Amino acid sequence: MPSHGSLTKAGKVRSQTPKIPAKERKGPRPIHRNRRNYKRRILNAEQAK
Repeated sequence: MPSHGSLTKAGKVRSQTPKIPAKERKGPRPIHRNRRNYKRRILNAEQAK
């Protein structure tokens, strides 16, 4: 099967890209934020019934 370009060039662009340090997070991570919203919306609504 023919490939699209040679394998010797694999990863060329990524290796040339400068590394940028990660930014400091401002709020909670999405998994925690979604869990908190679920508790507020769903669980509290069921208790109010």
